[in-house]
Amino acid sequence: MSIDKIHDFLLWSTVINFGLLLFSVVMIITTKNFIYRLHGKIFNLEKEQITLSLYLVLGIYKILIIVFNIVPLIAIEIIK
Repeated sequence: MSIDKIHDFLLWSTVINFGLLLFSVVMIITTKNFIYRLHGKIFNLEKEQITLSLYLVLGIYKILIIVFNIVPLIAIEIIK
C-alpha cells in the first residue's frame, strides 16, 4: 500500500470521525430534554450525571480522533 493511499485513508477517516462528532454534538444540543428523560428512566440517573457522561464520552472520542487520525496524518505529511 502506498503512502498516498494511507494519507487519503487517514484524511477521510478524520473527516468522517469529525462529522460524526459534530452530528453527535448537534443531536445532544437539540434533543437534550429527551435524552435526560430517556436515560433518566432507563438508567435511573440524575441530569448532572447524564451531562457529565455525555461530555466524558465526547471528550474521549475527540482525543481518540486526534491520536489515531490526526497525529498519523501529520506524521505522514512530515515524511512526504
